[in-house]
Amino acid sequence: MAPLLLYVPPLLGFGSLSMHTVAGLTIVQGLVACISGVIVHKRFNSVSVRLAGWMGGTIFITALLGGAGSGYASNDLLLLIFGTLALLAAILMLMPNAKEQKMPVVTELPFSLWRAVSTAGSVGVLGGMVGQGGSFILIPLMTSFVNIPTRIAIGTNLAIVLLSSTAGFLGKAFTGQIEWLLAVPIVLTVVPAAQLGGILSHKVPVVKLRKILGVLIAIAACRILISAFFG
Repeated sequence: MAPLLLYVPPLLGFGSLSMHTVAGLTIVQGLVACISGVIVHKRFNSVSVRLAGWMGGTIFITALLGGAGSGYASNDLLLLIFGTLALLAAILMLMPNAKEQKMPVVTELPFSLWRAVSTAGSVGVLGGMVGQGGSFILIPLMTSFVNIPTRIAIGTNLAIVLLSSTAGFLGKAFTGQIEWLLAVPIVLTVVPAAQLGGILSHKVPVVKLRKILGVLIAIAACRILISAFFG
């Protein structure tokens, strides 16, 4: 979403948006998408309530701090943070996972509490700064560092990011960082899109899901890093 808002408007003859404006719009998009998407994944039993509770509570607090503090960061710094995180996420998603479960049982999910909480805390601060709920880096870290199966990571991530998006949204809203008129069309289109995406994700094999996400994030990361270093 962020690369589209950064680079598509100028191609269509409109004015360019700053990273601060884009960050405000993407946090709105992330919040609405999570609400819509988590409903779908809950129906497919791919949301761990216990994992979401621990990671979501942590990420809410840290994302609130990151969202409020981002107003003091430069546009180039925000681009650099976002691009670096996205590149790391792409590498993690493209790495093969021999232990991946195709149809994991969410009620029998073991996980390391300290890994889950530390991951959520780190992603919350940085995700709040760049106006992201953190999905693009949280899913790869959940699958590689916290050892959560991909399908459960995707579904539970939405519940977790719902809290971080809410925190980031509040932080940016109360500090005047959201262009509300531009946010309206995003809200109107993201609800049906998130529903469709949730249904399709359960029809695609896990390996293909990881590759698709990894490639898309890598392309976005490279384009954003170019802007951060060369303008």
